[in-house]
Parts: sequence; C-alpha cells; structure tokens
Amino acid sequence: MIAVMLAAFVAATAAPASRLADEFKANDLSRWRIEAEPGAHVTAKDGVLDIEAADGVTLWYRHALTGPVAIEYDVMAVRAGGPYDAVSDVNAFWMAHDPHVPGGSVLARRRNGAFAAYDDLRTYYVGIGGNRNTTTRMRRYVGQPGVRPLLPEHDRRDAAAMLVPNRWTHIRLIAWGQDIAVERDSQRLFTLHDPTPYRRGWFGLRTTRSHLRVRNVRIKQLVR
Repeated sequence: MIAVMLAAFVAATAAPASRLADEFKANDLSRWRIEAEPGAHVTAKDGVLDIEAADGVTLWYRHALTGPVAIEYDVMAVRAGGPYDAVSDVNAFWMAHDPHVPGGSVLARRRNGAFAAYDDLRTYYVGIGGNRNTTTRMRRYVGQPGVRPLLPEHDRRDAAAMLVPNRWTHIRLIAWGQDIAVERDSQRLFTLHDPTPYRRGWFGLRTTRSHLRVRNVRIKQLVR
C-alpha cells in the first residue's frame, strides 16, 4: 500500500520543470568531484558521461540536495570488448552526508574510491547488477564503518532485477520524507519506509570494475 501511495503521489506532484544537473558536453566535469582508485578513465562529451573503472569510482554531484526530491538519469552497462566491459554495478548514493564533519558535506574529506571508504556515511545506496550482475540491493547506511545493513526484501537475485548489456535504462531515486524508493524504467525495484529519514545530502554515481555510460541527469524537486 505504501508503494502504491508513494507512486501516485510522486506522479501527481512532481514539479513541472526539472533542474538540469549536467549535459555532459565538451569534457566539462566541473559539476562533479571524482574519487577513484587507480586506473579510472572518466570523460564527458556529446551528452554522455563515460566511466571506465578498473576498480572503485564515485562521482559526487557537487550541490547538496534537499528533499523531497527525485534524481533521474539514463545509464548503460557497456559490453564492447574493452578491458573493463563487465556488465556490473550500476550503483548510486543519494541523500548522503558525513556525520563526522561540521555541516555534513561528503566533499569535506576526499576518499580514495574504494567501496569501504564510504561506510562512515549516512546515505541511501542502491547497487543494480552488483557482484558481476548477480545481485541488486538497496541499503540504508548508518554512519558506522563496516556496517551496511541489508534487509531481506532489499536483496534481489532474480533475472528481472539485473542488467542487460548495451541497453539504456532509466533510473529514478526518490526521497520523499519517510518514503524512499528506487525505480528502473518506471518499475519499482525497492521501497523503504524510514522513520528517521535523511532529508538533505549529496548524490553520487558509483561503480566498480565496469564500463558505464550516463546521460540526462536531472534533479526534480517534488512539491506538495
């Protein structure tokens, strides 16, 4: 029932205009802070962000977001014979903040791109097609290193939740008060009712040992 009500509310109340987060033209990555383990290659041109990740890579959108909000973008897991063209790990953080620094900015401390480096954040996280396209999971990080709680209903291993190579898919991350959700191609992947929600924070694209392309990143403020 919560999922149905949330979907109806979001459809009815989204602001009429999106805020364009990035057009990805002329190799301008100034809107993003890149944190990467060695071997990453990140470029932007012709409307597409291209991420080749030898290991972990996180790109933080530099502007903090305040809910209620929806983050939307298209993403493709590339399989074209390249060295990192594993179809895996279409991941993201949203409403992320660092409880260990004044103001909570995730940009206050640069991390090295390794997955464990983000354990001390408070954030929502989704990993679509993780572990070489065998798991799709949602987590609510609680700000404690080594602690990444995973509810059974947020651990999917069915084929419908995995990635299809070389196909654009539309992702929508929602933070609306206590109701948090992930949608892919207008289908609900996960819903979380959070009694103590994260209402302000940063958005980060994330992957590891893969090759992703991203386009049409938009931030949509949701209004009552």
